[in-house]
Amino acid sequence: MRSPLLRLLSVVLLLLPCFAEASAADPNQKIALDPAVSLNGYAALVGQGFEHIRNELRILAATENAASGDWDGIKGPLAILAKGTPTSATVWFARPDGSYFTVEGGLTGQNLKNRDYFPKLMAGDEVAGDLVVSKSTGKRSTVVAVPVMAGNRIIGALGVAVAMEKVAAQIEAQLGFPQDVMFYALDGSGQIALHRESKLLFEFATELGSPTLNEAVKKMLAEPEGIVHYEFEGAQRTAIFKRSDKTGWVFALRW
Repeated sequence: MRSPLLRLLSVVLLLLPCFAEASAADPNQKIALDPAVSLNGYAALVGQGFEHIRNELRILAATENAASGDWDGIKGPLAILAKGTPTSATVWFARPDGSYFTVEGGLTGQNLKNRDYFPKLMAGDEVAGDLVVSKSTGKRSTVVAVPVMAGNRIIGALGVAVAMEKVAAQIEAQLGFPQDVMFYALDGSGQIALHRESKLLFEFATELGSPTLNEAVKKMLAEPEGIVHYEFEGAQRTAIFKRSDKTGWVFALRW
């Protein structure tokens, strides 16, 4: 059964087409229906999913098993995490040299050292929101990862590559957006981190359409929240957007 919040979101979204017609006709017209509730619910669902994963990784990273750096002691708890994370593409433990093990396949024979996020982990910072094509699975994913400490020394990192197609499917199942409402998210460079249409994942939004879309993307990346109007695939579109402080992503609903 859906929660009261999700039922409220459904009602708001059913009314969005009416709101869109008024906005498209006159961008300066006062908004009669505020769809921010829908946008906030969508962004919160994604953000809470990432935060849950990060919290689980923090707990595991603080255990003696993780601090030992011994894969045989780490893989069991990580397997439990993987089983409870339906959006994961792979769950891994990496050594400081970049070599890494996955729950699915053990030692991979590949290396994470050339990933942009890896030096951050080895410097003691947590990571959330970096976009990658998984070396192990080939899936378009975002990384949530934490360093592992033994005393004052970093001996590795625990991470989850979250498959963005699975995240989109989760949103479809839990929020039930109408077909004429498109959800998506952009990272700080304008790359599409999440999209209802999987074919657009990891494309750069500025390379997809008209000059008005390019201007809309610039505004979305420069401002914390707002409304934009642009042409896409031959039709006039309106989108409401808001940046997440946790990931730096810009979440948007478009109709």
